[in-house]
Amino acid sequence: MKRIVLSMVLLFACAFLATAQDAASIMKAARKGNESGSMGTRDRMVVMSKNGTTKEMVIDQFSKDGPNGSRIMIVFNSPAGQKGTRFLSMENGSGATDQWIFLPSLGKSRRIASSESGGSFMGTDFSYDDMSLLDREAGDDRHSIVREETLGGAVCYVIQSIPNAGDYQYSKTVSWVDKTSNRIYKTELYDKKGALVKLLEMSDYQDVQGRDTSKSVKISTIAAGTSTTIYMDRIEYDMKIPDGVFSTAYLETGRTK
Repeated sequence: MKRIVLSMVLLFACAFLATAQDAASIMKAARKGNESGSMGTRDRMVVMSKNGTTKEMVIDQFSKDGPNGSRIMIVFNSPAGQKGTRFLSMENGSGATDQWIFLPSLGKSRRIASSESGGSFMGTDFSYDDMSLLDREAGDDRHSIVREETLGGAVCYVIQSIPNAGDYQYSKTVSWVDKTSNRIYKTELYDKKGALVKLLEMSDYQDVQGRDTSKSVKISTIAAGTSTTIYMDRIEYDMKIPDGVFSTAYLETGRTK
């Protein structure tokens, strides 16, 4: 009897391990579907209030792999009151991300404290952490397949992801990943208390330089009834971006030298 019980436990453990490995592989493929060492975009960020009024910001966004991980620079072009604002985010090699912001009205840059990482980014529904959410490595989380479900006519894996590090602002995320294309259509974001706080939706997938790319990314804040949508009007993969762009000097001057 003991041998039978032990065999059942081993079979269950092996099945669980295989499922976890499959879920991790699916999320890795989904997040790396448009992998590129560097990328530049011209985006429109449309912020919608609870009463339906909107405001629009135009930004340039540059990203490039560095020696310690992902690096992102965001430059605001409009409206006039935010023109010249720049934001820098860089992984530091220890599993954390360093962030700075330059506000023309202050004339200098300041570092974003870790306690601010969950705060609103420039009045949008994105937090400072959310700005690097799409670049998050699959290995930063533990993944499991919760179920399969049809969403918008596509059969999807529903995958739960729990962060390995305890300092991440979300306790878990749940993503709908197309079984055929590995496209992520939506992701639910849960706070430390386990409550659903935000919904990320990705749509308007197009082929851009041979990469399956979502050109519309919308994040909604559930309790507030607000949303922010990023429309990627121009995208260039493998863009030649000087390393000097990802520096506090560029942050304050807008120049690489």
